[in-house]
Amino acid sequence: MKRIIIGTAGHIDHGKTALVKALTGIDADRLKEEKERGITIDLGFADLTLGDAHFGLIDVPGHERFIKNMLAGAHGLDLVMLVVAADEGVMPQTREHFEICRLLAVKSGLVVITKTDLVDPEFLELVEADIADFVIGSFLENAPVVCVSARTNTGIEELKKQLLRLASTIESRDDRTIARLPIDRVFTIKGFGTVVTGTLVSGRIRSGEELELLPPGGRRTRARNVQVHGRAVSEARAGERTAINLQGVDVDEVVRGQVLAPAGRFKPSSMLDVRLHLLDSAPRTLRTRARVRLHLGTAELLARVVMISSPQLEPGRSGFAQLRLESPAAALPGDRFILRSYSPSMTIGGGEVLDPLPVKHRARDSAARADVLARLESADQIERIAVFVETAGEAGMDFAAIAARSGASDEVIARAAEAMIKTRRAVRVGDSQTRLVARASFDDLAARARQLLREYHKRAPLEAGMPREELRERLFAHLHPDIFRSLIAGAASRNEIVAERDLIRLATHRVELSPQEQAAKEHLSAIYARAALRPISLDEAITEAGPQFGIDAQRAQRFAQMLINSGELVRVADLVFHRTALDELKSTLQRFKTERGATIDVGSFKDLTGVSRKYAIPLLEYLDRQRVTRRSGETREIL
Repeated sequence: MKRIIIGTAGHIDHGKTALVKALTGIDADRLKEEKERGITIDLGFADLTLGDAHFGLIDVPGHERFIKNMLAGAHGLDLVMLVVAADEGVMPQTREHFEICRLLAVKSGLVVITKTDLVDPEFLELVEADIADFVIGSFLENAPVVCVSARTNTGIEELKKQLLRLASTIESRDDRTIARLPIDRVFTIKGFGTVVTGTLVSGRIRSGEELELLPPGGRRTRARNVQVHGRAVSEARAGERTAINLQGVDVDEVVRGQVLAPAGRFKPSSMLDVRLHLLDSAPRTLRTRARVRLHLGTAELLARVVMISSPQLEPGRSGFAQLRLESPAAALPGDRFILRSYSPSMTIGGGEVLDPLPVKHRARDSAARADVLARLESADQIERIAVFVETAGEAGMDFAAIAARSGASDEVIARAAEAMIKTRRAVRVGDSQTRLVARASFDDLAARARQLLREYHKRAPLEAGMPREELRERLFAHLHPDIFRSLIAGAASRNEIVAERDLIRLATHRVELSPQEQAAKEHLSAIYARAALRPISLDEAITEAGPQFGIDAQRAQRFAQMLINSGELVRVADLVFHRTALDELKSTLQRFKTERGATIDVGSFKDLTGVSRKYAIPLLEYLDRQRVTRRSGETREIL
């Protein structure tokens, strides 16, 4: 069955609530104050099944004082019934409600002229003509006009026929997307606890599912029970009026304006990049930094408008802007919003969210940002993800960040990733392959890494390579570790660089020593080989090796570092040993284990090696790290 959300719109006392009751038999005025005053103050709800279509009706207040309540119900409409009373015609709130529907991009609907029993046919013709002029150029220009009387039920059956006909033209909502339920009511039921209601604008919510309240985020709960139009169901689907009984949440923890969504899927934001349209009727130019009231979903927020396209926006014009919110909101690309002036409060414009998680823009970046927003505005879901990844630069985006920014399902994100890889617009990084980096940014990062290596080799030609950690700190410290690992692995596989132990060098780099330098290096190695486990300081060895071959201390120090980098010499705390001496020590310990048992203490180790306690302790700790021994109290177990 097709699920349709239909809302009323129109001036106060034009018969919207009476019309809903005539259609459905449900009185949408539920508050005591509404009954007493005879006006609608807050949102009312009803439902109606016609043929294969199920309508969820939202009745909105018509008084200008309750426009924020009207806006909380106007989001996510498939159809609108623009209600005009026959005895008054088009009135101020008719105009404002209709402008709001246009700004929210409601695409379909009809005009209902109510109270026709109060006027004669000639006056009704004048009202019809007035309405025809009013809707010219809008989505209701060629829409049906139905004349009804809720008191006599005249025209109600015709109205039902027109609603059913319009329903056949409405595209069904995709319930395979990620669920979002903007909350418009919060109350408690004895024995059940907190209940929230709203129009499920996308996806599905199942009983028992883990959910999160946004903003601020982090408050998780479960859907204890799910109802659709007052009936218990196992799941609610997009396009249905939905009530969720929340587990473990107090009623004072939830407010209208929050969004219920799958846990961990979305992130609230304090900035939104948008396409903004200012109404012709706006009283003045909208200047950058202007304070406004933002109506997004069921939320009302205060924000500052920072223009991107130009310093200001004239009435009747549109442009790109960043909304900087005074409190966070949960939004996705494509969400429509309404702007009202801060004081006096009146509707001045609206628009569409293009990027729900932008960074703060600088004035000098306006032109480039406007170009990105133009691309986002015309992009489909796959291309939008590609633009987000490309604008993320060298930091890239993992699938979780893409989901939070785009609202796309895992399936769509996977398809977008494959498309970007296939067209060489991005690369995958990391073991899980769930982080994407734009190809251009990744290649630029690789080029900068190669340049750093060239500069290092020029500065230190006798070094076997640049320490891996130094390269990471200089270029990759602010990036995810997966990017560094993937870039190095990729460059090594293409023979652009060589990664050896803790060093990285260009594949073309060779350490070229003169015969004299090579002899000095070999002599330095031989000094440590002869010393075995008898400690000798690096300075002593360099002093001995350098002058003999006419090598200064600085160059001899480089030879020593080359030997350490290659693993021929090994640092053990502040000591240096030849690799062969340490290998022989490991063999000695294995013979000790065979002959005398697997346990050795410091004294026995000193007797075995001939070293003092000052050097025995660092050597034993080195052996622990090498998993040759394992400390157990005051002794070691030889592994």
